[in-house]
Amino acid sequence: MTTIAQLHAAFLRCTTVCTDTRALVPDSLFVALQGPSFNANHFAAQALEGGCRHAVVDDPAVVQDDRYLLVPDVLQALQDLARHHRRQFNIPCIGITGTNGKTTTKELVHAVLSADRPTLATAGNLNNHIGVPLTLLKLKPEHRIAIIEMGASKPGDIAELCAIAEPTHGLITNIGKAHLEGFGSLEGVVRTKTELYTWLREHDGTAFVNGDDALLMEKSSGLQRSTYGTGTGVDTHGNIPDSEDPCMELVFDDDRHAHGHYHITTKLIGNYNAPNALAAVCIGRHFGVPDEVIAKALADYTPANNRSQFKDTGRNHLVLDAYNANPTSMAAALENFARMGTDRKKLAILGDMLELGEASSAEHRAIVALVDRLGLEALFVGAEFMQAGEQGRCFADVKAAAAALMAAPPAGLLILVKGSRGIHLEEVVGVL
Repeated sequence: MTTIAQLHAAFLRCTTVCTDTRALVPDSLFVALQGPSFNANHFAAQALEGGCRHAVVDDPAVVQDDRYLLVPDVLQALQDLARHHRRQFNIPCIGITGTNGKTTTKELVHAVLSADRPTLATAGNLNNHIGVPLTLLKLKPEHRIAIIEMGASKPGDIAELCAIAEPTHGLITNIGKAHLEGFGSLEGVVRTKTELYTWLREHDGTAFVNGDDALLMEKSSGLQRSTYGTGTGVDTHGNIPDSEDPCMELVFDDDRHAHGHYHITTKLIGNYNAPNALAAVCIGRHFGVPDEVIAKALADYTPANNRSQFKDTGRNHLVLDAYNANPTSMAAALENFARMGTDRKKLAILGDMLELGEASSAEHRAIVALVDRLGLEALFVGAEFMQAGEQGRCFADVKAAAAALMAAPPAGLLILVKGSRGIHLEEVVGVL
């Protein structure tokens, strides 16, 4: 059997790590992971023939020569290898989790820190038991800090990821209703997300905490922490000025001048992103990034992947937030949309919120009621909304919704597009 030390030595001889024979990189380390419908052990020979230097496998039957590295369990070996590699770098490692905004916050923190020093951050949302190890294995000698996004869909997930990444610092953006099918209840979400605080508490780590969030302040009590928010008594203070601009503006106090401040206009849609931006200010300051560098990094950051994006199609103005959705983020997006100043008529196109388990029906009905209470016109897409809403404004899937929009193309509107990514609401953008 190959030891972790031997596996790490082999990894260092490779260019990168590959897990898919459709995207091989010459001289890389192929990791033969298994899934519900595939066993990559059977593709190890193909990976080596395609240019990989080594293949990590856990099936002795596929081993042909010393290019095959046999381990008891490939997934466990990947995680152990990532932990071992991370320990070679005596640098800060920031774990970021939360129900909403963790990817946006990670991107904002990365924008701020990378403007000051070489920084590794999770690519996209590779934030699970496979993505986190793959991210850690990208650590290079030049990196001065790492930002690791941590996702969770069931109890114990964050504790598992902390044991792999061993964060020295951590941030929980917020705790709300998401993945209730896996967690069982909101209390289950709270316990799982705060596993990050437990890790930091047990390893003398530091938490960055939203001082406006009573739950997070309570759960982080006793921790070394740096706080941010719009209220009094926080370490990093900011606020959102009244503005007709569709993009969020942010004011945060100058750290060096008692009566000074920075006023920036971001490229983010939605005032609910203010805590995410203030978290980036707080973290940047903690690591010594000058305020002027922080301000420029936040102003220059451009969102992507249908996250809090504003798009002018020529026919309509779109607020694109179709990467993911849960009851908490959906309500925040709708309330922000209702407040937005515009001379255009508003329309919300909303997709089902997935993985809510037994709470799904009630949560979808609550969103329909919120839409009506806010006085918004809306179209609903997906099986759950079909049951919760009125038939005249509900569609079974995105193709049916797109067909209806093509038959009567909207023009001159401000349109919110929000839903779980499994609904594929991005497919209606071309019609709008």
